[in-house]
Amino acid sequence: MRRLIVQEFVTIDGLAAGPNGEVDFIPAATVGDSVVADNQMRFIDTVDTIVLGRVTYEMFAGYWPTATGDDKPFADKLNATPKIVFSRTLDRAPWGSWDEATISREDPRDEIPRLREREGKDLVVWGSLTLVRSLTEAGLVGEFQLWLLPTVLGAGRPLFTEGLGSIDMELLEARTSEKGAALLRYRPR
Repeated sequence: MRRLIVQEFVTIDGLAAGPNGEVDFIPAATVGDSVVADNQMRFIDTVDTIVLGRVTYEMFAGYWPTATGDDKPFADKLNATPKIVFSRTLDRAPWGSWDEATISREDPRDEIPRLREREGKDLVVWGSLTLVRSLTEAGLVGEFQLWLLPTVLGAGRPLFTEGLGSIDMELLEARTSEKGAALLRYRPR
């Protein structure tokens, strides 16, 4: 069975976005870090479906289809990977000159188990904090890959919110990068 992997970039104070959804702390902490870049290139080859919420879809679709420079090799792989956007408001999900993302109006807690049953590689969720919370609460996440960045925001949107409940995790891997980020891979027990 395919796994659903949540990969998030978080600050030392546990935030996955700033107060207004900003994520500019991510490139500030990772640009030029070959350990992060190499990991992401290897990781994208292990998934064949990208799962997004509407807000992250809009952010990604505004950047990745036209990414250039050092981001281009990763962007080409990301852009070619099929995407599912969970949204009740979008009618279409264009992705530049690449294939459009598929929109699902289904409850992700019902749809993700069906997707996991299909043949193929793993699925990944990036960003999409509301979606991640729902999938976490439903026990559908097979692995959390957290890039802990050497940054403190002080205010913003946490990955794990109050009321989520306790989740016991098993550490699968811990690795540091050149610029002080740490990749922490966990599997819920």
